[in-house]
Order: sequence, then C-alpha cells, then structure tokens
Amino acid sequence: MSNERFAVSIIVTNQSGVLTRISSLFSQRDFNIDTFTSGETENPALARITITASGDNRKKDQLIKQISKLYDVKKVVLMTPENTILRELLIVKVKATGDRLREVLDASNVFRSKVVDMSPGSVCIELTGESSKLNAFLKYVEPYGILEYCRTGLIAVERGSACLYTEDDSKETA
Repeated sequence: MSNERFAVSIIVTNQSGVLTRISSLFSQRDFNIDTFTSGETENPALARITITASGDNRKKDQLIKQISKLYDVKKVVLMTPENTILRELLIVKVKATGDRLREVLDASNVFRSKVVDMSPGSVCIELTGESSKLNAFLKYVEPYGILEYCRTGLIAVERGSACLYTEDDSKETA
C-alpha cells in the first residue's frame, strides 16, 4: 500500500462552520492534513479550499467521496501533479549583518524572492514557489540563523483554460 501525498481542491459555500465539517471529516478518517488553505473566490458566495494530505489510493478515494457528500460542498477535485500549478508562500526572517547580509541577499536574488523588511541584524524575505524550492532556500539560509519563518499551505490551479467551478456548475446544483 502506497502512502503518497495528494492535493484536493474543494469549492464550498462561503459561510461559517464549513471548514470545521471538512477538517472533522479528515480527523474521523484518521487522515493528517499536511496543509490547508482557504479563501474567497471570484464569487464571494463561494470559497476555495486546497488540502494536501498523504494516504493510499483506497483511503484517498473514500475521503473524496465523503467530502463530496457534505452539504456545503459544491465540487471536489483531486489535483493531478502533471496538470496542476502548485504554489506556496514563505516569509523567513534570517539573522544577517555585514558580509553575511550580502550573501543572504545574493541568495534571495538567485531564488527570485523579495526582501520585505530589513532591520539591524536581520532581513525578512518573501518567497513563493513549489515546496521543494522553499525547502531548498530554508536549507541554504539555515547556517546564517533562521530567527523565524511562516509558511502558507499549498494552493493549486489546473493548467490551461479549464476552471474548477463555473457558472454552469452552479446551475447544475441549483
């Protein structure tokens, strides 16, 4: 049995209690959520949730079926890695002065990140990209001294012109 990581995008009604019901479902099925992001969509009545977790195919399929049955869920899609743009945001505060500051700033340029704050003794850097890119940057700056960092969960959008949820979908569920 393979225990692979997967991403699920979910369109839900944008109201209180929906996130609790979805996260409870993961807990009931003994799934650990790796990342969980949620935000309003182009339609303020809807929210888009992206969840990453790990599990075998049987448990993954069962989980998707159970999420689909929840009242406020409009659509659930397993995001296939080969057809999905996956991104994450990282803000990291690195201890750096003098020559070490120059080295950290040079690294931030190589990783195409953005300096969002500088103060005596530290620099805050914002970086977006795939998880592997963020992990590589953290590993690089670790010897300089990471004072703190914060990461978002993954967000996912299907490549091409296809959309997760369209007005035609809302007519089908009405």
